[in-house]
Amino acid sequence: MKFIRFSDVIANGKATGKRVFIRADLNVPQDDNGNITEDTRIRASIPAVKMALDAGAAVMVTSHLGRPTEGEFKPEDSLAPVAARMSELLGAPVRLVADWVDGNFTVTPGEVVMLENCRLNKGEKKNKPELADKLGKLCDVFVHDAFGTAHRAEGTTYGIAETAPIACAGPLLAAEMDAIGKALANPKRPLVAIVAGSKVSTKLTILQSLSKNVDNLIVGGGIANTFMLAAGLKIGKSLAEPDLVGDAKAVIEAMKARGAEVPIPTDVVCAKAFSVDAQATVKAAADVADDDLILDIGPDTAAKLAAQLKAAGTIVWNGPVGVFEFAAFEQGTRTIAQAIADSEGFSIAGGGDTLAAIAKYGIEKNVGYISTGGGAFLEVLEGKTLPAFEVLARRAG
Repeated sequence: MKFIRFSDVIANGKATGKRVFIRADLNVPQDDNGNITEDTRIRASIPAVKMALDAGAAVMVTSHLGRPTEGEFKPEDSLAPVAARMSELLGAPVRLVADWVDGNFTVTPGEVVMLENCRLNKGEKKNKPELADKLGKLCDVFVHDAFGTAHRAEGTTYGIAETAPIACAGPLLAAEMDAIGKALANPKRPLVAIVAGSKVSTKLTILQSLSKNVDNLIVGGGIANTFMLAAGLKIGKSLAEPDLVGDAKAVIEAMKARGAEVPIPTDVVCAKAFSVDAQATVKAAADVADDDLILDIGPDTAAKLAAQLKAAGTIVWNGPVGVFEFAAFEQGTRTIAQAIADSEGFSIAGGGDTLAAIAKYGIEKNVGYISTGGGAFLEVLEGKTLPAFEVLARRAG
C-alpha cells in the first residue's frame, strides 16, 4: 500500500519549523461530570505529537468528541478535558483554541495547541470544499493518525488531505495500513478468517468478500447457527436468520469451488435458557433438540479449528465464537484465542467483542496486530477501500 509516512517527512526535514496538523482520534468516554473515564486513545496519540515536537514543528491537534451539532457549541462537546490530559502526558502545556478554522490563532515551533472539536465546524461531516480549502491553508503538513475515522470522508480526515501541501500517515494509521496490507493484500498462506457475531445480515458482505480470498472461513455465534441450517442441521431455538440460509449456502459453495472450506461445527454446547447459570450440555451437532439453545462450539470442533489456526500463515479474527461472557460457554472462544496466541502465523484482530476476549484471556502480546478501528476495520474486511487510504495513496503518487 503506497503512502507517505510522517517519519519520512521528518527524516527529509520537511517538518522542522513547519506547521503540522494532526488529526487524532481522541473520542474518549466521559462521565456525567465530563471526567475522562478511559484514556487509551489519548495515550495512543502521544507518539505522533512527540514526533512532531522532536522535529521542531508547530503542532496542531484536533479530533471529534461525541456527536455535536455543527455550529452549535455546548460545554459537553469541548475537548478541554482531553487537552488537560494530553498536557499531563506530554509534561507540557496544551492550549485549547476555539473558532480556529480561519487561522485566527498562533502556534510556534515547539508548542502544541488543541483545536476545538472538529465536528463543531460547519461542513465537517459532508466535507464541504470551502472548509477543506481553509483547513489545507492552516498547515504545511497534514498527519492522519486516526484509523477509527479512516472510513469517513470528512473535512479533517479527507478534505484537508487533498488541500494540504503534504499529506501523510501518522504512526498509528501507518501501522494499521501495514497490518491490513500484510493480512489481506499479500498474506502468507494458509489464510484463515474467523467471522463471528449474532447475525449473518450484519456481516454478509464481509463473508462474501473473504470467501473469495481465504483458505478457511471459520464462522461462529449466531452466524454459525445460520450456516448449520444451510448444512441441513437442526439448531433448536438458537439465534439464526433462516431467510439468509441461501446466502450462507452461496458462501459455502463459493469456498468449495476454490478448494477452500467453511468448517461446520460437529459438536456444540447447548442450554435450555440464555443465562449465566444455565446448565451447559455438550452435544453432537446432529443431536440438537427442539428446545435447545446453542451457546458455544463443542470441544471437538474447537480442537479442529485450533489445529487449523496453529497451522495458518495468516489469521484475521473478528468476533468470539460463543457467549464467552458466561463461564459455561466460553471454552470455544478461549481455545480459539489460545490457538491464535500459539500460532506462528501473522494475526490481526479487531472489533469490540474481539478486543474484550483478547483482554480476558491475556493474549495481547501474542496477537500480531490489534486493530482499534471498529467500523473502519469491518469495512476493510468487506473489501472496501477506505477514503483515508485512497486519498493518502493518491497524494503519495
